[in-house]
Amino acid sequence: MSTTVANSLFGQLTSTFQELEATNEPSFLRTLRQEAFARFQKEGFPTVKNEEWKYTNIHPLVSKTYLLNEDVDVADIDLSKADIPELDAHRIVLVNGQYVLAFSSLEDEVGLKVKPIEEAAEEVNFQKHFAQYADKSDNPLVALNTALYTSGLYLEVAKGKVLSKPLHIIHVATGKQEFFAQTRNLYVIEPNAEVEIVESFVTVEGAAHNLHNKVTEIVVEENAKIQHYYLQTAAKESNYFTHTEVYQTRYSLYNNYNCSFPGASFVRNNINVRLDAENVESHLYGINLLADKQLVDNHTIVDHLKPNCESYEWYKNIPQEESTAVFNGKIFVRQDAQKTNAFQQNNNMLMGDKATVYTKPQLEIFADDVKCSHGCTMGQFEDDSLFYLRARGIGEESARILLVHAFAFDVTSRFSNEAVRNYVEGLVAKGLERK
Repeated sequence: MSTTVANSLFGQLTSTFQELEATNEPSFLRTLRQEAFARFQKEGFPTVKNEEWKYTNIHPLVSKTYLLNEDVDVADIDLSKADIPELDAHRIVLVNGQYVLAFSSLEDEVGLKVKPIEEAAEEVNFQKHFAQYADKSDNPLVALNTALYTSGLYLEVAKGKVLSKPLHIIHVATGKQEFFAQTRNLYVIEPNAEVEIVESFVTVEGAAHNLHNKVTEIVVEENAKIQHYYLQTAAKESNYFTHTEVYQTRYSLYNNYNCSFPGASFVRNNINVRLDAENVESHLYGINLLADKQLVDNHTIVDHLKPNCESYEWYKNIPQEESTAVFNGKIFVRQDAQKTNAFQQNNNMLMGDKATVYTKPQLEIFADDVKCSHGCTMGQFEDDSLFYLRARGIGEESARILLVHAFAFDVTSRFSNEAVRNYVEGLVAKGLERK
């Protein structure tokens, strides 16, 4: 069950949609926007009465007005907050969702196509794939995004291309007045291509309260491979709805590494992976170290549609102080998906009397020749272990970091990029520093 937002914001959204309808877009895009906005008008923003949002109250975020489609000032933006030591990567910068070529550095990588989403309508892969996957989900925020997006990234890796180095996509939030941004991305990895994508989320110092609704569709074609990192390091002024929809065909590999750290007040990540051919493999890993009154909600779906596929999912949550971590992971094994191998695990370490975790691992199997398992553990920080280390001359802060690193190791050890792994381990240590 859902409800519409306060009339003032709903009126803003309606006016913005009408303005977009009047633009000179291809007819297929105009039709997609109309259908999507009709769905959003019917569903509205989700409330806690909706089972998928029962622990995540977004009313405080959507009960106010915002600037919509604000022109951004990119002068003097400091991107150093997104720096990852020892990471040699091409850089792509989006400021409030708008692709800024002046900050980006692609160095003429042959076989890589990158352009603003609003300039991609003539691309064959755009016409083939845009809004064909995420919009089939039941997330009303996807419909809102499809109806109102004005910025984002189109990325295409050509058939057989193995990029020479990773792509570092930096999402920057900035603005002197409160704003609500709709960003739409489409990544198409053609057959036999390989790419590593690292996405960092940062906030410019002094930015006003901001809300982002980001939708990313990822198509991983036959025998293509993608390593994909989300590094959420934005400041408390930033709030995110992020929906990632992954569509895989045979012999493809998709690995997602999803990390959140102290900062952004509210984060809702939906990551859906559809294994729609035989011999597909997907891995989803998550580390969430939270502080203050943060809320980070990770909802994942791994949908096995065809036989002989494998998925592996492991999320670890470490909420501190008064923060809240939510994990809802669903694995579906459809009737035709025989010989499926699926694993899911969620482990939680609470580091504070007021820290909260809500977890719901789910496994629905409609086939009979499968190997599937899921599990969940919940516990508090072990004072006995801390005492043991301190009794051997290790300071309290160092001992806490050691114990949390040991807890997180099962996930961080699976990071394929050493520079990113070292960076994440450093963020874990920083996030545990006592005030």
